[in-house]
Amino acid sequence: MEKTEKKHRYGLLGRDISYSFSRGYFKEFFREQGLTHCSYENFDLRDITDLETLLKEEENLRGLNVTIPYKQAIIPFLHRLDPEAKAIGAVNTIRFTKTGLEGYNTDAYGFQESIKPLLQHANHTHALILGTGGASLAIAYSLEKLGIAYVKVSRNPKEDQRSYHDLGKEDMERYTLIINCTPLGTFPRVEEKPLIPYTYLSSEHILYDLVYNPEKTAFLKAGEGQGATICNGSSMLKFQADKSWEIWQN
Repeated sequence: MEKTEKKHRYGLLGRDISYSFSRGYFKEFFREQGLTHCSYENFDLRDITDLETLLKEEENLRGLNVTIPYKQAIIPFLHRLDPEAKAIGAVNTIRFTKTGLEGYNTDAYGFQESIKPLLQHANHTHALILGTGGASLAIAYSLEKLGIAYVKVSRNPKEDQRSYHDLGKEDMERYTLIINCTPLGTFPRVEEKPLIPYTYLSSEHILYDLVYNPEKTAFLKAGEGQGATICNGSSMLKFQADKSWEIWQN
């Protein structure tokens, strides 16, 4: 009897992730590469503790991506952390090995590669990071590597953070790179956007949104209306996804 090739399964771990393009991206990648034995699926968990059941019931898993809200919560379930993921404090890529689950962060790589072409002016030296979740940790790490000073903005700011309500004209003129790390504006709630004073934006600004569905969020539209350069998270997604695949194949 002819032996069938064992399926190699990959997927995305998160909550309410039907909007994600990752599954479509990898499905097309596998088709282009002729990887008929590979599949990619969504694993939508209501709580991170459901991971233990998932790992027991699902077979042939080789790797997972991790998204909101589990990039930090996943860490206690891992057997090893890559040094960069440990430094960042968040994981978005898991590799399955014989000795257990290994955690990596490819968000930082994806952001750096996608933002570099936009940093054309000497005034892009200060950034606002909107949001303080797991994604913001990778962005902060990347900005440090790029030599860009930053401050985080939160609805409930800690000592070293700013409140949205405190941002004024002087702040907006100083921080010419603004990165949305919140899920605000994600489909289907496309009308939502972070509460920053958009009227003070100009052509000197770059607005970068980690959200990529819709392609142009309310946040980006507001920036574009003020003449700012805008970029969504689709290129970051592709860079980090390709890096994840590289890790899974090592």
